[in-house]
Amino acid sequence: MPPQIPTDFEQQLVEQRSYLMRFARLQLRNDAWAEDAVSETMLAALARPQAFEARSQLKTWLVGILKHKIIDSMRQRQREVTLDSGSDDDSADPLEHMAFKADGHFAEKPADWGNPEQDLKSRQFFAILEACTDKLPAVQGRLFLMREWLELSSDEICKELALTPTNLYVQLHRARLRLRECLDLNWFAQAPTP
Repeated sequence: MPPQIPTDFEQQLVEQRSYLMRFARLQLRNDAWAEDAVSETMLAALARPQAFEARSQLKTWLVGILKHKIIDSMRQRQREVTLDSGSDDDSADPLEHMAFKADGHFAEKPADWGNPEQDLKSRQFFAILEACTDKLPAVQGRLFLMREWLELSSDEICKELALTPTNLYVQLHRARLRLRECLDLNWFAQAPTP
């Protein structure tokens, strides 16, 4: 008996597709490969909807699947050379869908979250972190995501992108500094003072 797919499960998958495509394009730098990885992710999710046990958000679960598809794609195409198609929408502001002023601060202050442990677990914090990651320069964003989200080793990243370890560490350091600055401005600066 085939698994029973919830009526809105397919629609929820469709709603996540654009985010998954952005994530895959950033990592693979090839529209066709990104499309393949996202399609494989969607097919995997549709094949086993019961695997999503709602212990996390659907987006988180899908990114976990996509992460493995991207790594598989990178390993499969290690010897192929790709050219940046330039089709990324560089003009689109990743913070556009959020309520921010032009100076980067929230238009409305978020609710008081209490202690820092709750902040780390809050959806809003991760939404801001994601937006800050999207605002990183393309190279830094790609390296940061490869290291921290895809959990590739430094050696794998250096080999994949023909970087020296020193260059990788400098780029990661700069990415972390930018993320810290963005989070300071858009998250921690908004916390009420005691």
